Amino acid sequence: MAHSAAMVDVLKRELKARGVTYAHVARKLGLSEASIKRMFSRRSFTLHRLDQVCELANADFSDLARALQQEEKLLSQLTYEQEKEIISDRKLFLVAVCALNHVSLEQILAAYDLSRAECIQLLARLDRLGFIQLQPGNRIRLLVAPNFSWLTDGPIQRFFKQQAHNEYFRSRFDRPDECMIVVNSLLSRASSASIVAKLKRLARECSDLHGEDARLPLGERSAMSILLAVRHWELQAFAELRRKKPQRLLGTSARIGR
Repeated sequence: MAHSAAMVDVLKRELKARGVTYAHVARKLGLSEASIKRMFSRRSFTLHRLDQVCELANADFSDLARALQQEEKLLSQLTYEQEKEIISDRKLFLVAVCALNHVSLEQILAAYDLSRAECIQLLARLDRLGFIQLQPGNRIRLLVAPNFSWLTDGPIQRFFKQQAHNEYFRSRFDRPDECMIVVNSLLSRASSASIVAKLKRLARECSDLHGEDARLPLGERSAMSILLAVRHWELQAFAELRRKKPQRLLGTSARIGR
């Protein structure tokens, strides 16, 4: 299942690389654009439908398999030590995030107070870490997979929790392109699992849009951060008011029965 879903992701990127839009696919297949988006979002393709879309991408199953094999060699996560080194140097962390966002050397220099030599040295460190490949002409080639993520509770996430968390929420979230929603609910296990699955789909969609917009000039893009989280949780102030369960006295039944 995971392998077939990854094949669909590869197909999606192949279509985008060739400038084939959802609308174009919809017209060719005689479906609505919403249906096509839903198919890719849910990764629900019949073999016949997958073959039709492959034809639009001018690719076949073997092409997708080869592309997937190449992607599987890329890093989906760094090691703990790699993350620790990146977060230990503010400038190195900055350049790493820029590389993740497909920002070139020249664009980094135009936006941040770094010298060319200093920036190249930082990129060389990322190259040694296996995060990027610094190519001729100081071009940056990412060596991380499209589904790359920082380690759960690793150095990067800990940095966010300890330092960036308060900065992130120091906002009214009232701009047209901002939003913060807090929903408290009592859900079954099935409903909870459904919510988690939808959040993961939203994260994938954000990643897809990130890759799609990488082709735009830097001036047409701005840094956006989405924090997705769901957990079993009750406000501590409420938890403290919960009625304590009476402790069962050992041996009570035996004594009553005598």
